[in-house]
Amino acid sequence: MIGKIVGGILGLIVFRNFFGMLIGTFVGHMYDLSVAQSRRPSQASSFVGPLFAFAGALAKSDGRVSEVEIRAAEALMTRLRLDADLRRMAIEQFNLGKAPEFDSQSAVIELRAWTHGRRDLAFLMLDLLLDLVYAEGSLPASKLGMVRQLCWALGVSDAELAAVTAMKGYGPRYRYQGPQGGYSGQQRTRNTESKVDPYVVLGITHESEPSVIKRAYRKLMSQHHPDKLGDVPAELKKRAEDRAREINAAYERIKSERGFN
Repeated sequence: MIGKIVGGILGLIVFRNFFGMLIGTFVGHMYDLSVAQSRRPSQASSFVGPLFAFAGALAKSDGRVSEVEIRAAEALMTRLRLDADLRRMAIEQFNLGKAPEFDSQSAVIELRAWTHGRRDLAFLMLDLLLDLVYAEGSLPASKLGMVRQLCWALGVSDAELAAVTAMKGYGPRYRYQGPQGGYSGQQRTRNTESKVDPYVVLGITHESEPSVIKRAYRKLMSQHHPDKLGDVPAELKKRAEDRAREINAAYERIKSERGFN
């Protein structure tokens, strides 16, 4: 948009007529397209490495990497449909990440760079990792600390982390109570869809006014729209589509319970 505006103004100044402004606008439009192209999410190879390195460090953070966590990592490789080279990279990086001397901050920095500040991609990164986070059923403080470190780097709040967690089916029996309220419960096991708290999904409290609920819904839908993802693996697009449906379902359930349109 900036390129078109600047180009149009320069075209008008240089040519001093409407036709010149159109030429400048077109040149600016091509500049905007080139910038947008350069900012598109990179190919899978650029996030597979840091993703699995962080996953390895996450699995190791409680002292040992269990067979359950290894199976969860292998399942993620399958879900992402990695080819032989990328799968080999994922395994190497997972093993690197679980080494005692590995600095997980380097993986966090690379994941943040891959998202380019885009929150939809940040949420999808968390979505991919949560199956490993909860692979053993419980959530030790060491793992929670690493997840929150990643969230901080990606600009994701505790409330938004709770929402992503609920949409994955983990821990929805506790309720997020707002920025100062924390959580009213500690159970963090996987639950069925019927037990997912729709208010947690939308990142709001049970006392929120309809106007607040509507704003939260619109914001989430804009952040999780699958069409905005660009060139990313099919599994990420599928998860974005699933998430959009989950957000819609939570919103419709709240509307039905509260009786507003």
